[in-house]
Amino acid sequence: MNTCVMPIAKSVIQPRPSDNGNRILGGEILGKLPRAELDLLRPRLEFAPLRMHQILHEAGDKIRFAYFVESGLISVVNILPDGKSVEVALVGRGGFTGLPVVDGFGTSPNRFIIQAEGTADRIEASVLRELLPHCPHLNLELHRYGQRLTMQAMQIAACNGLHEVEERLARWLLMSHELLGSNELPLTQDLLGQMLGTRRSSVSLAAGTLHKAGIITYRRGRVTVLDKVKLQHASCECYQLIKQHLASWAAEIQQI
Repeated sequence: MNTCVMPIAKSVIQPRPSDNGNRILGGEILGKLPRAELDLLRPRLEFAPLRMHQILHEAGDKIRFAYFVESGLISVVNILPDGKSVEVALVGRGGFTGLPVVDGFGTSPNRFIIQAEGTADRIEASVLRELLPHCPHLNLELHRYGQRLTMQAMQIAACNGLHEVEERLARWLLMSHELLGSNELPLTQDLLGQMLGTRRSSVSLAAGTLHKAGIITYRRGRVTVLDKVKLQHASCECYQLIKQHLASWAAEIQQI
């Protein structure tokens, strides 16, 4: 199952809206940093629009930029030798791509592809690698984010192997809804099939069931979440388990 993708583009960098001449930085990770580290990072960051189906990192290729995501939705996709693919994680607002760079690696094991447009601040991978020894708070935040993303990927792996398509679809919609902060999700059934690692016909049946229950509407490549509570009931336990793990870790950090 393949979907139309844009090649890794030399994207046109646009100026971010500014306040009194100082560029406003987006992203939850950057917002947690002390002023001294932000002052080091700010001149090296570029505002980058995230375009639909744009590939930020291709599996096996050198990582050119790391992205601090402010908005949008990015699928982390595992590509098999026969060309088949399945989504293993989701990155949205407050997220980061380019984690291998943090630990000294230069390539990505997965494809990172934009599924909903948004914005980010990006930095050259080589520059980030040079700055990390001088930015201990950034280093810590990126490693914490890496743990959160790994936990999510492990739960999704269990979900894809153990649960029915309808439950997995509901879980995916809940996660996307939360990461985007919107009830409107720009999706096609072909894309959903690829993300869930199943056939389009199976996704169509599952989406039809949710539609008949008044939980979602679907038309022209766009899903609208009508009832989040019912969607949670239709989902497997994986969505709540991910949220519980994140809440538990957040509480631990507050006690440090």
